[in-house]
Amino acid sequence: MLSRPQNLLEYERRFWGRGRLVAGVDEAGRGPLAGPVVAAALVLPEGIHIEGADDSKKLSGNTREALYKSITSSALSFGVGAASAREIDQTNILRATTVAMQRALEGLAIDEYEVVVDGLPVKGLGIKHDAVVGGDASIHSIGCASIIAKVTRDRLMVRLSERYPEYGWERNKGYGTSEHRNAIERHGLTPHHRLTFGGLQYDLEL
Repeated sequence: MLSRPQNLLEYERRFWGRGRLVAGVDEAGRGPLAGPVVAAALVLPEGIHIEGADDSKKLSGNTREALYKSITSSALSFGVGAASAREIDQTNILRATTVAMQRALEGLAIDEYEVVVDGLPVKGLGIKHDAVVGGDASIHSIGCASIIAKVTRDRLMVRLSERYPEYGWERNKGYGTSEHRNAIERHGLTPHHRLTFGGLQYDLEL
């Protein structure tokens, strides 16, 4: 696991100087009670910096949406992958996150790149990679990937809320807010709830 870079493009420049590209990878949605976990992989052109891009958790929804357009139009390539609530229940959230990352990397239209992920090394990813704790705030490619993953997942939860309006997913995005938990008590669970999360095994008996 690498030390945290001191500026946003320090990591990428190590490889750009040798003619190598970098794919930053991050995920969104590991903690909610409902919906998939979504990962994104992103390759930026050499020297490109997207002004304002940072760890997606630090940004407002409107800012993320605006940056999403800038990031996707500037990227050499990006891929998005997801693992469903059912896949999460069948394995566990760590394995499902790994699967989502694999699917995101498979979506890249570039064959050769160095992979760097946010957090700890990802066991079972199946590809050599670096890992940086706090990478979404210190490595530009990861920060941009975190925005793509978050915006993609939020949009999906808004669409799902149209089918299941009782749960407020357009607001809570599937997280275990009091609004969401109260809705589960009143209306029960949907196929998009993670039955192994947050005491939902108990809620299933309500």
